[in-house]
Amino acid sequence: MSRIAKNSIKLPQDTTCSFDNNILLVQGKLGKATLPISELFTIKQKDNEILVLPKDERDKTNPLWGTTSAHVKNTLSGVCNGYSKTLVLSGTGYRASVVDSKLKLQLGFSHDIEYEIPKEVKIECPKQNVIKINSIHKEILGAVAAKIRSYRKPEPFKGKGIKYENEFIFRKEGKKK
Repeated sequence: MSRIAKNSIKLPQDTTCSFDNNILLVQGKLGKATLPISELFTIKQKDNEILVLPKDERDKTNPLWGTTSAHVKNTLSGVCNGYSKTLVLSGTGYRASVVDSKLKLQLGFSHDIEYEIPKEVKIECPKQNVIKINSIHKEILGAVAAKIRSYRKPEPFKGKGIKYENEFIFRKEGKKK
């Protein structure tokens, strides 16, 4: 039995939700989000609380119950507060800029890398070596940040590359004579 899913989820202020045909539609101050729900579960709303309930008694042991509840909570938090990640470029000549709907990266290659920004994500570059990514979808945000980071992962000898803001890069000692 899931300890997470049996608890109710508080509905934030100025947020509405509706559940039809196994699709949860959530509207908040930052936008709309839809979440497909497994046919094993149903969502009940009473007062300012949301409950994810299994349709059958034997599904109380199904691990998807807690996962579904966590996805609902993340969707509610996303439309209410939003999610953000910050990437830092470290290296000589490493730059980032936003041009129209593309992120232009100069990472020491012989060519520039242009990354097409998805519609659900907002990217801004307050400095040449800082990339701020915002979205109401937690999964899409993480995928975009991971894709941008994969163009030049931080290396352990000099620490050059793209890293998350609070990430620690374990440094190695170079060759000895």
